[in-house]
Amino acid sequence: MEVGAFSGPPRGAPRLPFTQPLPPLLRLSGLGFCVLIGPTIPISRSPLPAASGYGTQNVRLSRDAVKDFDCCCLSLQPCHDPVVTPDGFLYEREAILEYILHQKREIARQMKAYEKQRGAQQEERRELSRAAAQDQLRGFLEKEAAIVSRPLNPFTPREGASPGDPQPGPNSAPEAGDKEKAKELPSFWIPSLTPEAKATKLEKPQSRIVKCPMSGKPLRLSDLISVRFMPVDGSVDRVGLITRSERYVCAVTRDSLSNSTPCAVLRPSGAVVTVECVERLIRKDMVDPISGDPLTDKDIILLQRGGTGFAGSGVQLEAKKSRPVMQA
Repeated sequence: MEVGAFSGPPRGAPRLPFTQPLPPLLRLSGLGFCVLIGPTIPISRSPLPAASGYGTQNVRLSRDAVKDFDCCCLSLQPCHDPVVTPDGFLYEREAILEYILHQKREIARQMKAYEKQRGAQQEERRELSRAAAQDQLRGFLEKEAAIVSRPLNPFTPREGASPGDPQPGPNSAPEAGDKEKAKELPSFWIPSLTPEAKATKLEKPQSRIVKCPMSGKPLRLSDLISVRFMPVDGSVDRVGLITRSERYVCAVTRDSLSNSTPCAVLRPSGAVVTVECVERLIRKDMVDPISGDPLTDKDIILLQRGGTGFAGSGVQLEAKKSRPVMQA
C-alpha cells in the first residue's frame, strides 16, 4: 500500500523559519513499519544553543582554566608575599590589603549616602508637618472670619456688591484657569516641565565588617597568616621559579607540592606541608616541627587547591551561565 508523497505547502504560502523533516514517500511493508523511499527534502535547522544567545550554557573547565595552588585568589598570579585566611584561601598581601581598604571606603561611602538620605527624609517630613499645621491654622482663621452675629439672607446681596455678582460660599467651585492648569501634562521638550525620575531609595549597609571575597565570611587583618613556601631550589630566583611546573616542596618530607597534592599551613611557623605529613607525623605529637610550638586543630589550616582538571580532584570544574530562555 503506497501513500502519496507530501507535496509541501501551497505556492505563495509563507515559509516558517524552523520546520520539521517532511517524509517524501511512505510505503507500508509487511513487517508493520513504514519505509522511506525517494529523495530527502532539505530543511532549515536552528542555530547552535551557544551561538543563539538563549538557554543556560554549561562549560567544562580545562586545566588551563584552573589556578595553581600558590596563586592569589584575586590576582590569579603566583604570590610573592602570600597570606592565608582561616578558611584556607591564599592571597597576595598587597592585593588583599588593597581589597580590604577599598571595601572599608565603599562601606563608609554607602553609610554616608544613607545618612544623607535619611536626613533629607526627616526634613521632608518636618516640612510636611509644618505645612499641614499652617493649613489647619489658615482654615481655622477663615472659619472664624466667616462667623457673624446675625443670620444672612442668601437672596439678599451684601453691601457694596452688585446684584449680578455671584455669592462665594465655602464650597464654591474652582475657577476655569485652575482646572486647565490641573489638566496640564508635563512636557518632554521644555526643560522646566520635564518630569524628573524619583531618587532611588538606598538601603542601610548590613554590616561594617569586610567579608572575604571567596568564602563570604568576615575578614580582619588579624586573621591573615603569613605563608612560607619552601622552594625546590633555593638558588633560583622568583622569576625562575615561576617558569617551573614544580616550584615548592613540603617543609618536612620534601615532597613536591602541586594541585594534586593536598596541602596544609601550620599557623605558628607558616610552613606548608602535605596533608599526609600532617596525618602521619604531626598529629602524633601536635607540635610544629619548624618552630616547636604546640598545635591545635585550628592551627592546621587546609590550603584550598585550584584543582587538576580531572573530576576526581574533588573541585567543581563546571561553569554555568544562565541566559534568557525562549518558551513556546
